[in-house]
Amino acid sequence: MFRLKRTVEDPFLKDKQALLEEIRGAQTEWQHALQRLDYASDQDQIDYAIFALEAAEKRYEMLLKLAKRMNVHALHIGMGRAAGG
Repeated sequence: MFRLKRTVEDPFLKDKQALLEEIRGAQTEWQHALQRLDYASDQDQIDYAIFALEAAEKRYEMLLKLAKRMNVHALHIGMGRAAGG
């Protein structure tokens, strides 16, 4: 009588979820780098904060580009919120 709807398992679901977690971690790292720059007081701290901020931005951008190429969307795999914030 009733048919159960088959769900198609995404073989890359765990990889996509891991990528989303990496993106969230990179976003947090970027936010911390911004805060570090706000509180830097001497030239060495400022230089380090700028370096860390640029590295965090690059990592975040790289992961977002990878997610786009892989067609990864947080809402599509049940993560509940968009990867970009």
